[in-house]
Amino acid sequence: MNIRFWGVRGSIATPLTNADLSDKLETALQAVLKAGLTSDRQIPDFIRSLTWHIRQTAGGDTSCVEIQAGDTLLILDGGTGIRRLGLDLMHSYMGKIIEAHILLTHTHWDHISGIPFFVPGFNPNNRLILYGPFPGLEKRIRGQQVPEYFPVPLPPAFKFVQLKEKDHFKIGEVCVETFPLNHPGSSHAYRITYSNKTVIYATDSEYKDVSAKALKPFTDFFHNADLLIYDAQFTLVENIEKEDWGHSNTFYGIDIALESNVKKLIFTHHDPAYNDKKLWEILQKAVEYLNINDPDSNLQVFLAYEGMTLTV
Repeated sequence: MNIRFWGVRGSIATPLTNADLSDKLETALQAVLKAGLTSDRQIPDFIRSLTWHIRQTAGGDTSCVEIQAGDTLLILDGGTGIRRLGLDLMHSYMGKIIEAHILLTHTHWDHISGIPFFVPGFNPNNRLILYGPFPGLEKRIRGQQVPEYFPVPLPPAFKFVQLKEKDHFKIGEVCVETFPLNHPGSSHAYRITYSNKTVIYATDSEYKDVSAKALKPFTDFFHNADLLIYDAQFTLVENIEKEDWGHSNTFYGIDIALESNVKKLIFTHHDPAYNDKKLWEILQKAVEYLNINDPDSNLQVFLAYEGMTLTV
């Protein structure tokens, strides 16, 4: 399965600010002076040597992940990141029929607000199927595009498949399972298996009781996944301060991934208050936590960013 991240923010879209851009430039120029560059040819290597939070950005679009599993195109959530995904699909398909299966975790706006701007929806020949294991899927999505909120109704290319809270079904050769998470108004994880590889998308969930017994339903669902995409919107302290907000942190994510025997763990749904430097610092603390608690572990941890690609 080929995976690409198009939106990694939680709660609300968060564009890079001019102040943050200026800070990146100032830090990079200071590094230039320290490095003593004397030739244009040195610039590419120098840029690659900069730490991630200086040379890149996590991005500001909300939740959207693309998975290509053989001939099957899956899209996880329809946050603002789905707009750019739609433009990319129009370019890559070059007029061919687009069939996409859009799996929605829930209908909070940061997970559906990009759907009205998903350009493939305006071609009636395309086949775009929206799935959701929460009540009233079709009513909720159409309600976002009534005239009071949006000038264009939901295009006819969209179809709906109402799922159950704990469902198990196939899309072509792809096996999909759903599982309820702990989030205000409900949210659901997806376990996606294709060609003996498994990806789990588990965003928007809180784990207040982290005892092995309380976590067992989750660790059973996550068990042996090749990749777990995990909501780590808060720090551990913020998780305690913001009880019942429905999100988690990197430390809990590592504990759960280790207990579940997960191979790769990607943190996503970044808080809109966090700039790139803050996110980088959180990742470094997470790596340190893993090394202290299980130095022999083969678990790999990553920070999701727009444009990130990987294959499992």
